[in-house]
Amino acid sequence: EANDVRLSVGRTGYCQDNAVTESLMEAVKSECVHAGTFEGHEKAALEIFEHIERSCNRARILSAIGWMSPADYEAGMSEKAAGAA
Repeated sequence: EANDVRLSVGRTGYCQDNAVTESLMEAVKSECVHAGTFEGHEKAALEIFEHIERSCNRARILSAIGWMSPADYEAGMSEKAAGAA
């Protein structure tokens, strides 16, 4: 509180708090990080970012959004918004 920091966790003992994030991080580790070595921190950060953008954010099917890929979910939301306008 002294530094105006707010925690982003839910109720104490609620095991689902970080389920989506932990699922993503497990996928990134198994598909990207453990698959090779990096020449440095900046190279690792770039490759991990590209992997998340290419595989996770566009194609991975997620239960949290109705077993759709994020790209399909966003396209559906855009169509709903256009239809409502």
